[in-house]
Amino acid sequence: MPHDQYNGPDLPSDPFETRLSSALHDTGGLFDTDRAALVAAGAARGRRLKLRRRAVVLGGAATVVAAVLGGALVLPGGGSGAGAGQSGSGQAGAVGARPKASPTPSPAPAGVTKQQMISTLEKLLPKGRLSEQQGRGTDEEPSYAPMASLVFDDGKGPAAVTVALGRVQPGSEEARQTVLCPDKVYIPHDDCRTTRLADGSVVMVFQGYEYPDRRVDTKHWLAELVTPTGQHVSVMEWNAAQEKDAPISRPEPPLDPAGLTRLVSAQEWRALVDDIPIDPNQQTGGPTRAPEQPGAPVRSTLQTLLPKGLNVVDRSSNEAGFGYLVVDDGKGASLVQVNVQTGMSKDAGALFGSGSETLPDGTRVAVHQGPGEKGGEGVVMWTVDTLRTDGRRVVISAFNSGTQHDAATRETPALTIAQMRAIALSPQWWK
Repeated sequence: MPHDQYNGPDLPSDPFETRLSSALHDTGGLFDTDRAALVAAGAARGRRLKLRRRAVVLGGAATVVAAVLGGALVLPGGGSGAGAGQSGSGQAGAVGARPKASPTPSPAPAGVTKQQMISTLEKLLPKGRLSEQQGRGTDEEPSYAPMASLVFDDGKGPAAVTVALGRVQPGSEEARQTVLCPDKVYIPHDDCRTTRLADGSVVMVFQGYEYPDRRVDTKHWLAELVTPTGQHVSVMEWNAAQEKDAPISRPEPPLDPAGLTRLVSAQEWRALVDDIPIDPNQQTGGPTRAPEQPGAPVRSTLQTLLPKGLNVVDRSSNEAGFGYLVVDDGKGASLVQVNVQTGMSKDAGALFGSGSETLPDGTRVAVHQGPGEKGGEGVVMWTVDTLRTDGRRVVISAFNSGTQHDAATRETPALTIAQMRAIALSPQWWK
């Protein structure tokens, strides 16, 4: 197979290689009880990018694949306006009224076969040698995410190429995040650009690496397309014959950004998306808003709570739920990140074990200090986790580096445990 089989969860300490179960808890449920993973939720863009890539090669967890790639759209059950919902009143209920003709039902989607996926990918690639073709169709229950993969060689060396199809809810946060470039603080990359096509579709082209710490220089390039109607196409390529554990076979993947854009936006893929059967487990019916996140915008709140003497050199977007700052007190860069959640009382036992503290008002506090686990040489991670009696949770982590994957820039983080504790327990998060 041109990509590594996924035989288990990635390291839980990596916010972009988190356990598959974390994909099901993105909206604020219990994060994995490994402390390093607890602070990873806010890096949702990077995690989704990694999960989408992992999901494509997944054979034994197809339901999660469908969730990560975007579930199929399901029409709402009830009618509206002059439809079935009004058949018992008004003109439809009058004596002698002519019954309205039932609308002709739309034919059920035909489904997508493994061979359709493979042959379409072969047809759309430039001239070259093709081998190791594999795929999955919608007939392989319970998968609703058809995919194809192969090894492509245009004469400059073999390269793995994969495509996967799905749907996202038009106008939803998932649709927005799918084509949003990841943050370089969490996923180092050479370039990433998002463009809007003439038909209103949005394409994100990402040029990065298989390993954030660059321990192997395998390049991973990705294109994501979301159409105005929610069709989702994902194309991935590498400069090796496999995603991992294969020698680098060429300087770069075969398709440049323009080539990736052409492939991901081909009309053939959209026709196949339309043939994906409706997933009965997905209940959607029109543009949706992202779930409301608790508390004030995290980054700006964090910045107001910082002790004096820290210069902010980088920052996240100002959203509720998660935020980070990179600060420097003159001794080197230090990443500080915060997650804010509600409804976490049920998980108190898993989050706060032996060694945690209970304050007089019932607030639970846990402190953890240990090495970083993202590959940065000498990096340490300090975490203060707090949970109020009403389920409101704030967890803050600080590092002795400006990113988790770069080498340490200082001996300890720029914040002390006491300062982190004061920040996490501040009432400002809930104003």
